[in-house]
Amino acid sequence: MKKGIYIVATPIGNLGDITPRAIEVLEAADIIACEDTRVTKKLFSLLNINIKKTFISMHDHNESEQLEKIIDFVKEGKSVAQVSDAGCPLISDPGYKLIRRCKEEGIYYCTIPGPCALICALQLSGLPTNSFMFAGFIPNKDKARADLFGKLKEIDTTLVFYETANRIIKTLEAAQKIFPQREMAVAREITKVYEECLNGSADELLKHFRTTEPKGEMVLMIAPPQEEEKNISDEDIETFLRAEMQTLSLKSAVKKIAEQYNRSKNEVYELALKIKDE
Repeated sequence: MKKGIYIVATPIGNLGDITPRAIEVLEAADIIACEDTRVTKKLFSLLNINIKKTFISMHDHNESEQLEKIIDFVKEGKSVAQVSDAGCPLISDPGYKLIRRCKEEGIYYCTIPGPCALICALQLSGLPTNSFMFAGFIPNKDKARADLFGKLKEIDTTLVFYETANRIIKTLEAAQKIFPQREMAVAREITKVYEECLNGSADELLKHFRTTEPKGEMVLMIAPPQEEEKNISDEDIETFLRAEMQTLSLKSAVKKIAEQYNRSKNEVYELALKIKDE
């Protein structure tokens, strides 16, 4: 086996999705670079791959340190298979710094393709796939989550995010404010026994997950803006603001309209004052 780095995709659920080429590389590699050695050794055992080799842990907190060790292994003539806990390495997982070093050092590397949750989720969603943007994991903090959605709101493409079951309700509540009219999809347990993909508005998905406990790793997808959403006029904004001011305080109405339609809070506030003075 040629010395270098082999980026190997592993199953995201169904063990049958491992490719013969991936098994061949994992069996032949001298070193296995992985996120969690326990997870990867368990996978090797399930796949009947020999675990009598060197496993080295490389994750977000030690990537810079460990990549130097891995580069040294290759310079010593070793072959290294890089895997993540599941799916394609480097996709919202550590590893890209290692590949940059390979480029700098002229070290051989290649990819061994296989399962990838974001691609599988898009296939299940029924949302437009001719153009999409993968934005990784959604922030845990409320403000950071809202800021991210606000920044991506005007992008004319399907948006794809990774999310966890215990945070999906908070995320959908934030999405409800920023993308109230958009179709969304949540794919979970991809390739496993209980695989499903649920479509609907944020409100509809919230109703589901408030009555059915969210479980499993999830992929949230948000459809591109529709023409009517793109073409909201200043007159429409005023109409919507007047309606919100019937039931909300001025400050709350301004905040809701500004976030929902990606408008300047100052401009909406000035308009709200004008409506109030009438």
